[in-house]
Amino acid sequence: MKVLVTGGLGFIGSHIVDRLIGNGHEVAVIDRKLWTEYDDYANVGAYYFQRDISNAKQTRECFYKFCPNYVIHCAAEARIQPSFENPYLYFRTNVVGTRNILVLSKIFGVRRVVYSASSSAYGDQTKMPLREDMALSPQALHPYGSTKRMGEMLMKDMGKMTKGPETVCLRYFNVYGSRQTMLADGPYATVIGIFLEQYKKGMPLTIVPDGYQMRDFTHVSDVARANIMAMFSDRVGNAEIINIGSGENYSMWDVARLVLGISQDRVPRPFELVKLKKCVMLPPRKAEVFETLADISRAKNFLGWEPTISLEEGIELLKKNKI
Repeated sequence: MKVLVTGGLGFIGSHIVDRLIGNGHEVAVIDRKLWTEYDDYANVGAYYFQRDISNAKQTRECFYKFCPNYVIHCAAEARIQPSFENPYLYFRTNVVGTRNILVLSKIFGVRRVVYSASSSAYGDQTKMPLREDMALSPQALHPYGSTKRMGEMLMKDMGKMTKGPETVCLRYFNVYGSRQTMLADGPYATVIGIFLEQYKKGMPLTIVPDGYQMRDFTHVSDVARANIMAMFSDRVGNAEIINIGSGENYSMWDVARLVLGISQDRVPRPFELVKLKKCVMLPPRKAEVFETLADISRAKNFLGWEPTISLEEGIELLKKNKI
């Protein structure tokens, strides 16, 4: 099949490109970045278009030249905190860009669009685990969350409901793995990536108070596999929303211990890591939820998908630079 991956030079998108090419598909990538500047993220087997999806004319040119059968739509402005500073940029990329992809997918006869949605759509829920059919607050906690929710709505409104392509939305939960950003202000900053960089440099790990926040972490290779399965599943296509998570969650103290290689038996009280100068506390950040935990029963039922890499295994592999 011919598959177009938007954001295919990014952290998640590049893993999807590798898996698609490994499975024998013909792949093209739309990304704002030049692939020559990101050789570690690029695959020589793919075609690359340096384009901005918010520019309809530029994006149409890519569809015209490649004529994809499927689109995996990963391109987005991805971080929460900067979305407060520049909400227009997030709207332009995440909403206008998504609209452009759907309009062109309809014009060029794309069979299905797989959308990279976000668990941030749930907001600050008190009942766990998070289920796709649970009620959401009228307003998201931040512009990033709002624009990703709008993307889900567009998948419904501009999909089969209006004779457009089949669509499916995958809500990712805290994706980590190789090629993740190691900088706190990077384009896809992850706590695991930041902790590993600090650990490698012999620096204390930065804990945002109070460190008891719980997160569901998902390895990027499992996320890439979910996208391929969503592309071909005969049980989806009508803008279904599907959680892609591990079904387990961990506190920031748990993650810090795993990165540091310190068992809970050796340091039973988390704040002892601060006394040992292994961790340092930072001020709280705006719009951070306390807990996330995915109910992944729908992913199992609709896609036949479940995670294969535990957090413990994933962190050890990253420390050894294996995946």
